[in-house]
Amino acid sequence: MNDVLVVKDLQVHFILENTSVKAVDGVSFNVHKGETLALIGESGRGKSVLGMTILRLLPKNVRVNGKILFNESNLLELPEEELRKIRGKEIALIPQNPATSLNPVLKVGIQIAEPMEIHLGIDRKTAMQRVVNLLNYFDINPAEKRINEYPHQYSGGMKQRALVAMGTSTKPKLIIADEPTKGVDVTKKLRVVELFRRTKESNKLSLLIITHDLPFAEKLADRIAVMYCGQIVETCDAKTFFEEPLHPYSKALLDSLPSRGLKPIKGYSPSMVNPPKGCRFHPRCEYATSKCLEEPPPIANGNGVRCWLYA
Repeated sequence: MNDVLVVKDLQVHFILENTSVKAVDGVSFNVHKGETLALIGESGRGKSVLGMTILRLLPKNVRVNGKILFNESNLLELPEEELRKIRGKEIALIPQNPATSLNPVLKVGIQIAEPMEIHLGIDRKTAMQRVVNLLNYFDINPAEKRINEYPHQYSGGMKQRALVAMGTSTKPKLIIADEPTKGVDVTKKLRVVELFRRTKESNKLSLLIITHDLPFAEKLADRIAVMYCGQIVETCDAKTFFEEPLHPYSKALLDSLPSRGLKPIKGYSPSMVNPPKGCRFHPRCEYATSKCLEEPPPIANGNGVRCWLYA
């Protein structure tokens, strides 16, 4: 299967006054054409940073190494002018907070039309007609009225659907959705799942979903990549992950779900400034051995697990 995105040995370090934060440390993964990959893990463990790195939307105090290949071009080496042709057109980002992601002083219709005007070269009138079609498709009705309204006149769910409409407006090959269920009521999460399914199927695109919401990932993802303390510790198909996870952290995440007993993960998430020596999960792992404390485990061949139990 062809890949739309390949990330190789990605390192993202935030340089502070007296130290550095290893937000992403040696991460490798790929996204196949037409698939949904869910990048999961606890909040604050580097997932969103990874998504922003793909689009090079990071502050100046960040050092990035590795490769991010999109259609075989390394995004980290592209001139900014070339990257702008990809960002928003071929790769779209749906940010995690709909309430703050739309410009409060611009009409929503204009905000959705703008990427089409910039990247597709169409005029405002044509773009606005396409916006009407998009709003109708995503159940933001009456669309002819809604295009002239401001974000504060939209409900939270409507803002989210408007962002998805904006993300799909240029027919990108890849959409990165950052915590799409954050702040969404439980009763509305199924609608979010259906929204992304329709988006993927109708546009024949790939999805990279960044989330800590495991039930959401289970309903939507084809494959799962589990991230802990800046590293990917397990990658497998979604069915295998939810039925037979291998990494102790993966098992602990699932056991923490209400449907599986609500067992908390013992201990605390480690510092990203000074992560534990050896396996980064060993201070919280019931299977840890002396080797886990001293040597970082490799990704085991064949099963995609970073754990000495399977190396």
